[in-house]
Amino acid sequence: MTSPTTPASDFVRPDQRAALSHHASWLNDAVFYELYPQSFADSNGDGIGDIPGIIDHLDYISNLGFTALWINPCFSSPFQDAGYDVDDFMKVAPRYGTNDDLVRLFDEAHRRNIKVLLDLVPGHTSLNHPWFKASQNPDPAARGEFSERYIWTGSAFENGDGMPFISGTTQRDGAYIVNFFAFQPALNYGYRNPSKPWQKDINDAAPTATREAMRDVMRFWLSKGADGFRVDMADSLVKNDDNEKSQTVESWRRMLAPIKSEFPEAAFVSEWSRPWQSLKAGFDMDFYLDWGWVPNGYNILVRRAADQLDHNNDLSYFNADSGHSPLEFLADYQPQYENTKDLGFFSFITCNHDSPRLAPRLSERERRVALAFLLLMPGVPFVYYGDEIGMNFRKLVSKEGGFARTGSRTPMQWDRTDNLGFSSASADKLYLPVDPSEDAPTVAEQIDDEDSLLSYVKQIIFLRHSHSALKAASDTQIVFAQEGYRSLAVLREDGTQRMLLVVNPGRDTEQFELQGVELGDMSHVTALVGSGICDEESSSVRISGQSALLISF
Repeated sequence: MTSPTTPASDFVRPDQRAALSHHASWLNDAVFYELYPQSFADSNGDGIGDIPGIIDHLDYISNLGFTALWINPCFSSPFQDAGYDVDDFMKVAPRYGTNDDLVRLFDEAHRRNIKVLLDLVPGHTSLNHPWFKASQNPDPAARGEFSERYIWTGSAFENGDGMPFISGTTQRDGAYIVNFFAFQPALNYGYRNPSKPWQKDINDAAPTATREAMRDVMRFWLSKGADGFRVDMADSLVKNDDNEKSQTVESWRRMLAPIKSEFPEAAFVSEWSRPWQSLKAGFDMDFYLDWGWVPNGYNILVRRAADQLDHNNDLSYFNADSGHSPLEFLADYQPQYENTKDLGFFSFITCNHDSPRLAPRLSERERRVALAFLLLMPGVPFVYYGDEIGMNFRKLVSKEGGFARTGSRTPMQWDRTDNLGFSSASADKLYLPVDPSEDAPTVAEQIDDEDSLLSYVKQIIFLRHSHSALKAASDTQIVFAQEGYRSLAVLREDGTQRMLLVVNPGRDTEQFELQGVELGDMSHVTALVGSGICDEESSSVRISGQSALLISF
């Protein structure tokens, strides 16, 4: 039943429905580069990366073949959670620059045919946000429109009814629900089946106002030149939702429908990792995320170790010594891909700011095989800054709420000058310490070396751009995967071109016949790493250990 306070504009109108299934045309050939702004490049010598520093390195990003950026949160914040605790969604944090600097970044990126996605945090704010400051006022009259912008229990002595809550820290007679850390109060998108007076239906005026406020944020930056958003904790909005997140899906459909109608070439990627839900919600892309506590497909591929520096006990598929076939990965991936490939893109990442880097747990040879796979599969691939040169995960003391994630957020390693070229500040002023290893990889040492990891990543990206069969939407079929074999063969095709991606992460040479595929007489094998041959007559492939092949036919 629709609440009479809910305006018609908060529902998906018939003329907006098509927008929810439309995907920006540029996504099909996109390759993303994720950068952590505080750790990428410091232009003013204060030890913290900034937006002008990003602008200074756009040519580097473009020359590698990246066509889009995802920039982690750059909005005003007390930085208790590295910017995921926002206190003003419409203001760039001074440590990164100004709103004008961000607009200049949009302009300079677009001049190089690079799109820019910002990081949107819709589920919560910091305690410093003006909305929360008004909402915590003990005088109901002083709260104004923000009285129920957050979720408050009926009194300071009432618990969160199963949700995490904080009580006794404000003068308002109530406890507030939190989304993640204690200083991140949850914005009010309502409850499925409210059971308490303070729990609102998603059609109530308060959740409706929250959705409109988030639409205002999106419109603000899209009108200034942003090309879309990566959305943090996108599945966390409606509380006590069902397993299919049906009311969170509905809430996103209401938020995204008008925005995508107004900005049809904007793109949205969700931190959700359940594409059958997120893509129905109107997102264009969903990430195959690192869920270490759940052995999903990403972890089966590249991270199955309790200690992120432990190679010997890592059981991931791309560890040469794990002994695993690709079947466990495919059991997780294939149903999700097949059920959602017509709805949008389920995207692979090398890692991200919340995940341990692949190095040094996986050797460079192991990572090369993995990178070929991650960058040439369907969906829109995302490369985390520094993975292109093999930056190492390091165990560090927590910084700005990073905890175990901190070791993946260290400064970009540009050259052998002070602080590896990241900043002219003294070492003790850096956001995080640079890698002290004598063999710490740098861009300068790899950029002109044809055999370097950096050149290898550039080659893979070039191949993706050069072949229509390797684009995001091109179809994918598994043509060899078998217990007892390490090898995996994937057919990618788009109606005009067929290409076969074959990886063997194990140490031994393997030979096998492809299933349901006949290789043409003009088959051409490109050995991305290692070596291999194909036999057109028998449609068989022989591939050396720790190799990746791309076969066109």
